[in-house]
Amino acid sequence: MITQKPFSDLVLEATAYLTRVDPVLAQTIQWVGPCTLQPDPNVFEALIDAIISQQISVAAANTFMARLRALVPGGRIERETLITLTYEDLRHVGLSHIKIRYIHNLLEHITNGSLDLDTLVTLDDEEIIRQLCAVKGIGRWTAEMVLIFTLGRPDVLPTDDLGFVEAVRRVYALPERPKPRDMSARGELWRPYRTFATWYLWAWKERQNGKYRPRTRIVSI
Repeated sequence: MITQKPFSDLVLEATAYLTRVDPVLAQTIQWVGPCTLQPDPNVFEALIDAIISQQISVAAANTFMARLRALVPGGRIERETLITLTYEDLRHVGLSHIKIRYIHNLLEHITNGSLDLDTLVTLDDEEIIRQLCAVKGIGRWTAEMVLIFTLGRPDVLPTDDLGFVEAVRRVYALPERPKPRDMSARGELWRPYRTFATWYLWAWKERQNGKYRPRTRIVSI
């Protein structure tokens, strides 16, 4: 079973640790300022959000999510509310046939007990990734975002996230984007707080590009 201390304590510990072990990252941390990551524990909504937002713009995803909220009582995106929606309802939201299939597959996994969202918090990171990736339309990157932005796991390193990889290239003045194995090797220095190193590099890149926005939803990644 996984137990975690208060997230605010993790933020302080991680920031101090990363500042001490990595002088380059320390400069990035100082430039960015306090870490504002605050996980939202609604895993189901995060997964629906992730499925809907695949391969479309943030604006389009926001529109579809708003339409979906308008169809359910109180705007609550939960298994109990979505399971009552018909295929036609979801098409009216604007979702493609394949995304509706993915949503139905997620609901099926939850209904038959093969995915218990309430017990995910008790599992280790790789087991969570394995269970989530068994659902159609959910891959490792999405599962890693759930670990970071909903479950608040402190040691996640999304080596396939292009924004993160590009930030590493620029901050560390590398000649090219590092490969996943190189990212994994670099990340060893940041253990057990790789999530926070990732967040700071994301935040650095967005501020450099003048596009910073709070990262509280998967669709905002």
